[in-house]
Amino acid sequence: MVSYEEQDHQYYQHIIRNLKDRGVELTDIAEIVIFLEKDYVEGLNEEVSIYAINKVLHKREAQNAIMTGIELDVLAEKGLLSSPMQRIMETDESTYGIDENMAITLASLYGSVSVTNYGYVDKLKHGILGKLNDKSTGKINVFLDDLVGAIAAAACGWLAHNEVAVKKMLEE
Repeated sequence: MVSYEEQDHQYYQHIIRNLKDRGVELTDIAEIVIFLEKDYVEGLNEEVSIYAINKVLHKREAQNAIMTGIELDVLAEKGLLSSPMQRIMETDESTYGIDENMAITLASLYGSVSVTNYGYVDKLKHGILGKLNDKSTGKINVFLDDLVGAIAAAACGWLAHNEVAVKKMLEE
């Protein structure tokens, strides 16, 4: 039987691999975190941002949401969903909303600061989010763009809720 720690590591590696396969690096997410938090966390850098992102990526509820969303995007891209789901995913139907609900749920794991940050960054489509949302690429990222925004927003929440530890990290 696989231990919780081994399973966590497997899930984390699976997510990192899938993010990379979909064109997303942790540095892309860190850039969003820094954009969102630069006025609130003095001296925030990529290293501390990635640390916070990794805290999010090791939380089981976050892992489950990320794996589910990416899997649905991949299946849709391969044309493997039944109708009408296939059409909804291909057109990124504006009233679908399940992708945003999943992202809000992920962000809410780190409090209201994360949820408000998610809404803000989702509207702006800052950084990698604009690329993921570009329909001309032929990629289906219905869930991924929202989940990447939620990961960044959740990392902002982690930073806010761990202010003393973050300050120490930045001083070292």
